[in-house]
Amino acid sequence: MASFRDRWTVLGERVLLARPPYVTVTQQQVRTSAGATIDDFYRVDLASFAVCVPQLADGGIMTLWQYKHGPQAYGLSFPAGYLEPGEEPLAACQRELLEETGLAGGDWSHLGSFVDNGNQRGSLGHFYLATGCHFAGEPDHGDLEEMELRVMRPNEIDAALAAGQIQILHHAAAWSLARGALLG
Repeated sequence: MASFRDRWTVLGERVLLARPPYVTVTQQQVRTSAGATIDDFYRVDLASFAVCVPQLADGGIMTLWQYKHGPQAYGLSFPAGYLEPGEEPLAACQRELLEETGLAGGDWSHLGSFVDNGNQRGSLGHFYLATGCHFAGEPDHGDLEEMELRVMRPNEIDAALAAGQIQILHHAAAWSLARGALLG
């Protein structure tokens, strides 16, 4: 007998929009574990990404302050970016940290990997904490990324989150996961 825990079966799929590697929208016909057939289940696949919270040797946290067009707001974020084809999440996170801040990490902790939408999927995000970070070069964050780097204390980041200055769920989640690992 089927259980509600069983995986659904994809009976058919039609691609409605494909703009690799950033977004693919499909319409699926699926059979649920209870046997019901859904003819128009939509799935949105977005590029996988990695994000890290970088802690310096003195305990400060390097943050990025920038405009992001998704929320259409200026706010606090952490080094993050898409995984290149074939790139491992940790390597992507280390690359983004160096490009965006000029930092390299000492010790890396994987805080988890999560899908951001339980129904349509969205992106797969990989979250890291990098401790003992040190300056290893000049930032080279590209043409579309203008940002201000700020070293903040954990209580200042908590206040920024409470004030609505972290508008992107992935960055709020990164801080929550890292804060738990750092402060217990």
